[in-house]
Amino acid sequence: MRILIIKTSSLGDIIHALPVLDYLRQVVPDVHIDWVVDESFADLVSYNPLIERVLTVAFRRWKKNPFALQTHQEILRFVHELRQQHYDLVFDLQGNSKSGLVCRLARAERKIGFSREHLQERLNLLFTTEQVSFKETDRNAVQRYLRVVSSPFAVSTDNWQPRSDIATSAADEAIADAALSRSGSPQILLHTGTTWQTKLWYEEGWLQLGQELLGRYPAATVLLSWGNREEQQRAEYLVTLVGEQAVVLPSLSLKQFAAVLKRCDLVIGGDTGPVHLAAAVGTPTVSFYRCTDGERNGPFGPQHAVVQSPLPCAVCMRKQCDQDEACRRSITPMALAEAAQRLLDQKESAAA
Repeated sequence: MRILIIKTSSLGDIIHALPVLDYLRQVVPDVHIDWVVDESFADLVSYNPLIERVLTVAFRRWKKNPFALQTHQEILRFVHELRQQHYDLVFDLQGNSKSGLVCRLARAERKIGFSREHLQERLNLLFTTEQVSFKETDRNAVQRYLRVVSSPFAVSTDNWQPRSDIATSAADEAIADAALSRSGSPQILLHTGTTWQTKLWYEEGWLQLGQELLGRYPAATVLLSWGNREEQQRAEYLVTLVGEQAVVLPSLSLKQFAAVLKRCDLVIGGDTGPVHLAAAVGTPTVSFYRCTDGERNGPFGPQHAVVQSPLPCAVCMRKQCDQDEACRRSITPMALAEAAQRLLDQKESAAA
């Protein structure tokens, strides 16, 4: 059986969709899977042994130069590559007009996507032949993607334990080993950054959390990761206050960072890509949520803990808010530390 998955963005959403690969391999052992992804996120699925072909699109870049010769050539090349294969099933897990166009161009009789109430853009309905509704229990994004992909098969996903991974090379592993050469145990990574102002926490909270974790685990190493200059400066500032057992990671590629995350015992952060990346490689996570819904967006499974702001206005989806500082402080360092200890103790018990 040949299957095409269309899931182009974003980082966290693609990671939430990765467990569908394991499901498909379990229910159809001889399955051949292709994946359409935006070029910016190709590393998330490249060299995955469960994927035969990775087809990249560049919708944002193409939109900036729609009449350029290079844009025209790249689109034609993509369409040609896409239509070389006939598929038994196409799953559109993006649900917008652009993914719908890809779905329309794919050669297949059955094209399956979201039902009307779950679509990003209603135009997508024109391009799928079957639409799947979620169950009331499908709160998390992982459950929703599995619901769509399982619809043609008799194997339920209700009690499915999602599994996924990010393929890394020997070179990536070697760089990760070098980055963690001074690390103690357990290795706890804190990621303080994110793209939305209303997803950030506060520096004093990170400092208290780092000190609390080292108080509970004196042999631990607290690792701080970063993705831009502002986050790097914050990490370097926090390290000076947390102490000698805190380390700022070097600049890493996505694959190298994934290799680092595989070696960590726990990752703590907000609603941000590194937390989802950690979950994708099987590392336990503690994540906090303010303007977004942790039950829907958080990593899925018993090895992950979600801490939601208790304020009645939480899950507001606002990028700016007058109550921003109060919302940040509604999530306490102690709540995150308690969740971290529970997961670390759980991991230690499982290994015993």
